[in-house]
Amino acid sequence: MNLNLSDKVIIVTGGAKGIGEGIVRVLANEGAIPVIVGRNEADNLKLVNEIIALGHKCEQVVAELSQPSECKKAIAEINQKFGRIDGVVNNAGVNDSVGLENGNYERFMESLHKNLVHYYLIVQHALPALKASKGSIVNIGSKTAETGQGGTSAYAAANGGRNALTREWAVELLKYGIRVNSLIVAECYTPLYEKWVQTLPNPAETLEKINAKIPLGNRMTTAEEIANMVVFLLSDKSSHTTGQLIHVDGGYVHLDRALL
Repeated sequence: MNLNLSDKVIIVTGGAKGIGEGIVRVLANEGAIPVIVGRNEADNLKLVNEIIALGHKCEQVVAELSQPSECKKAIAEINQKFGRIDGVVNNAGVNDSVGLENGNYERFMESLHKNLVHYYLIVQHALPALKASKGSIVNIGSKTAETGQGGTSAYAAANGGRNALTREWAVELLKYGIRVNSLIVAECYTPLYEKWVQTLPNPAETLEKINAKIPLGNRMTTAEEIANMVVFLLSDKSSHTTGQLIHVDGGYVHLDRALL
């Protein structure tokens, strides 16, 4: 399917690794110009160079998104280089395990800046360009906002905020023809996920138990499967879809556990 994304400038925060990398690769394959916004220039450039070597387009901007001034600077740099923005994928973030018992005010607020505040700021700064292009926004979210996880109050709160912003922006931006949706992730095996699993006493056994709880295929969702839906939502093939929280999770969140 031709998604009509050729030469569309799409920002992907945290696009150098994991789910973000999957999104960048699919966008590039569709002929778009993904722009990775991330704090590690070496990681950014590694992926950019790989994609360019395949004959596709890709760019990068270095920014520490937990710093508000860096969000503004990144968008200004992209606007200056391209003169347009056709889409934003808010993806950067980390489950940093700031819980209720083991957390404090400082760590909680720091986590919100890592995981939620830059979602707002990136879109706010990109909004004039998105109005001009009638662009699309996709916020990457997590099941933690709906299911809880334990020991991760800040990340769960951030993801609840992501869901709420998705619905709120869909309403506020209707008049500009800007669509806003969210892709909710449950269990996707990324480098960060692997790093977390390896901290557990029995990593292989734990991984097997997690896979067994995923209804469709007893396996984790791949980054590419998530990316395929994100890119579809960015395209005009989803032209009447807005304000949706879409779960690409093999049925993990909503299907009856009696099935397992």
